[in-house]
Amino acid sequence: MRLVHEVGEAVELCHGRDLLFRYVYESKVDPEESPKPYFHPLRTLAGEEVTLFRPHDHPWHTGLAMTSAYLSGQNFWGGPTFVRDEGYAWLENQGRIRHQAWKKIESDAYSMEELLAWISHEEETWIEEERGISVGEIDPAGGFWSLDLSFRLKNVRDRYLIFGSPTTEGRPAAGYGGLFWRGPRSFGGGEILAADGLEGSDVMGRKSPWLAYVGLHDGTGRGSTVLFLDSPTNVRFPCKWFVRNDPYACVSCSFMFDEEYALEPGGELVLDYRVVIGDGGWSRERIEDYVDGIHAHPGKES
Repeated sequence: MRLVHEVGEAVELCHGRDLLFRYVYESKVDPEESPKPYFHPLRTLAGEEVTLFRPHDHPWHTGLAMTSAYLSGQNFWGGPTFVRDEGYAWLENQGRIRHQAWKKIESDAYSMEELLAWISHEEETWIEEERGISVGEIDPAGGFWSLDLSFRLKNVRDRYLIFGSPTTEGRPAAGYGGLFWRGPRSFGGGEILAADGLEGSDVMGRKSPWLAYVGLHDGTGRGSTVLFLDSPTNVRFPCKWFVRNDPYACVSCSFMFDEEYALEPGGELVLDYRVVIGDGGWSRERIEDYVDGIHAHPGKES
């Protein structure tokens, strides 16, 4: 295992000769796509890629990224904004999330701490963020590894920040925002699983402490599983999920799915997630065994 830092651009994690992730912290996408740090590619231990970058249908989708479609009228998601009673419109409101500095990079522990700023379209800093990125576990025998992500968002404005979504603005079943993943095109039509027997389209907008997406890869025909775990310490745990497998694969951990969240001036919002990247199509039983193991050993979740 080794971390490779391309100064001023990205950090890569390699397992032997194989790349597990590339974290691009200096995004060079167009301002209309709301530049933000992102993970792409994310790969399984078997070498299968489970993210998609700038798809032609939504070029502002960039693998796995923290973002917000609606934040007090600003768009940190990219692209058009949903306007109540009007639909989507291109507005001059795209903000960006800019890397400020690395607080630390620990190559031996495979962990990083980053300082970022959420900057509005008008060039005002609204949020100062501390982001933690670390490898939770690597299990070659089990065919999976996990990525632990922590986001501490501090409101540095002199007024409340309101986190919303297209659904809070009037569009049904479009409550996306927060941590967002776009899967490869071959994952279209994949299997969606969540707690309490939830599956498929029934998971949209429902609460669950976890969500798993199982897809197949072109070329090899092999399957992979991406499992997202919400943390009991997060606001509104368990979160409501935005998820689709048609016309494409995507997942969003949406604490603001259909209800706005207000962050007071000087207040902090802390969000923690684990993303597990597994070889093969995991069964519900295997997923639940893994989740139960995390709950039995809480220290593994941090």
